[in-house]
Amino acid sequence: KNCVSGGPAPDENSSMSRVMCVSAAAGVLSSSVEQKIYVELNETVPCVRLLNATHQIGCQSSISGDTGVLHVLETESDLDWILSSGPHPPYMVIMETAFFNRSVMMRMKNSSRVAGVAVIVSKTGLADNFSPHTTCPNQNTGVYSASYGSDLANCNVTMWNPLGNGLSYEDFAFPVFALKDENQTQVIRKCYQDHNLRVNGSAPQYPLCAMQLFSHMHAATDTVTCMRRTDLQNRFSINPEVLCDPLSDFNVWTSTRPLNNSAKGHAANESVVIAATRLDGRSFFWEQAPSAEGTVSGIVTLLATIQALSPVTQEAPPPRNIFFSFFQGEAFDYIGSSKMVYDMERNDFVIDLNNVHSMLEIGQVGLRRGRSLWMHSDPRKLSLFSHPSVSQPLPPSSFQRFLRVRGIPGLVLADHNTSFNNRYYESLYDDAENLNVTYPPDLSPDEQLVYETDAAKSLAEVATLVARSLYIQAGGEKKNLNNITADPKIWFLHQHVSDCVRLLWFLGSGPPQFYIGLGPRIHGPVHSVTRFVQYILANLTGTVTNLTESQCQNPSEVNTENKDLFSYFWVSGPASVNNTGEPFCRSASVRLSKAVSPAFELLEYGSPNYSIIPQSRWKSIRARIFPMLTLGVGVAVLLLSLLVTYFISSKAELLFSSARETPATTY
Repeated sequence: KNCVSGGPAPDENSSMSRVMCVSAAAGVLSSSVEQKIYVELNETVPCVRLLNATHQIGCQSSISGDTGVLHVLETESDLDWILSSGPHPPYMVIMETAFFNRSVMMRMKNSSRVAGVAVIVSKTGLADNFSPHTTCPNQNTGVYSASYGSDLANCNVTMWNPLGNGLSYEDFAFPVFALKDENQTQVIRKCYQDHNLRVNGSAPQYPLCAMQLFSHMHAATDTVTCMRRTDLQNRFSINPEVLCDPLSDFNVWTSTRPLNNSAKGHAANESVVIAATRLDGRSFFWEQAPSAEGTVSGIVTLLATIQALSPVTQEAPPPRNIFFSFFQGEAFDYIGSSKMVYDMERNDFVIDLNNVHSMLEIGQVGLRRGRSLWMHSDPRKLSLFSHPSVSQPLPPSSFQRFLRVRGIPGLVLADHNTSFNNRYYESLYDDAENLNVTYPPDLSPDEQLVYETDAAKSLAEVATLVARSLYIQAGGEKKNLNNITADPKIWFLHQHVSDCVRLLWFLGSGPPQFYIGLGPRIHGPVHSVTRFVQYILANLTGTVTNLTESQCQNPSEVNTENKDLFSYFWVSGPASVNNTGEPFCRSASVRLSKAVSPAFELLEYGSPNYSIIPQSRWKSIRARIFPMLTLGVGVAVLLLSLLVTYFISSKAELLFSSARETPATTY
């Protein structure tokens, strides 16, 4: 049937037709009206809910979203208005960076007059320091405990992150969003100034500008409760609903001599020196983790180390193998390193702990003061460079997970002697600017790729030191040390830019974020940064083969290739490889291994030995603003709507009927 004049005449189904026509018209009208009333806000990032053994942390809205009158927090008087004297609670607080601190947030948490918070992400008014992490990161899952080094446990000797305010570990019963789009921030400000701004201290009058935030979380209480409820759903429900998922992804590793990936357990006649760093970070807001000092400085340094070592270890290989590992999930109680150690203990990895000779970990190394670099070791174990007068514990590090099960000699390299130099540890402000990465204003993007920043030079110095130290530790000859030098340029984009262009889609727009995420079950097979590091390693350490694309994807069908020793990557290559710039196959001893807490494999959701942090699921994350009317106006609109609906219904025969068909009509 046609819902227009001139269509076919009504028949016995005309009543149903009219109903459908009215419904369709109402649907279109509803959508149009909604677009006129609401302004949807894009580029917003929520704080989401995580769980642990004892409680829930993070933020959430009610199931239907939380609504409040907009108020921009710019002064202390604004805070008093929101929390006590304002006549239109609850309020949706729009705050500048300067007010996003523990004191203000805890006052709002304890008030019933706050419906939610939206933080404007900018460097304007940024405090001298901001770290939403705790003062003692990962204190319950490191090596120090009541049974080992109790005097060193819980940061009793050294408070590693004294600026930590613990906001990331609070539980907020209202939604908290970050606003990243400057244009939409201006729209919000204009709405506030036009409708909600106080004039001479007097309260604004309706209509008022309001905001609605949706971020209802499915998980609640703690990890044990959520996983039990999820397991029950999976067992007895026809359509099970998962409430939370373990944080998970993959570690990336490679070695100077290939290791047989199909053989598990102890590797005969193999002694390895492990060089490691972390691959992830976090902040208060979901998936916002630039982690420049906390993570990227270590990643870049280890990649530069591998690049410096690669030609020398091929020409003059040392007796010991050097095993490079990038651990994922270390910000959440050492997920990646715990999993690798667990697999080594069970003989489910390419080597076991008996194969490990020693370990060198690269921590935060991007904020050196002068040329200082500090080597940290466990005072209770034999160190590579033991010092009997030192009684300071190891800083938070993956190395601690190895020490929990085996007294392996090792060091953690860092730019700090005691507490962190990083003033923005595990926050969204730990970005390139925090590392003082700046370029002259007249440089083009291509020129920036080859420009040697002070930060790049500093990290190259550290990488050269690490590379030479690893070569000696692996038994290499000192005469080769002068051939080991890291490139201070942004070599992994400059020298391999053609290989990396096809990888940039992994990272998306804007700077990469280093939050671990939920791994293959939710967001695809591998985290974008993990995949990116994997391909960079393949480019640095691999060799070009003559395999076709189909052979590269199925190397086991080629007799001359060994899939147990190498992974194969089909990549877009630079013109210098084959003078055409066409894709080619590269083989490299680069592997991925699972990074998920062993607690979820053992079904020990309350385990004190492993990370037990899942992330809640949700259905909708969105934000919007709209004009809020008085109750009287709302009732009037409702009555008018009912009247219009009654009129359309009563006149439906006239409004939706058409001229009857004539006998001459043909089909």
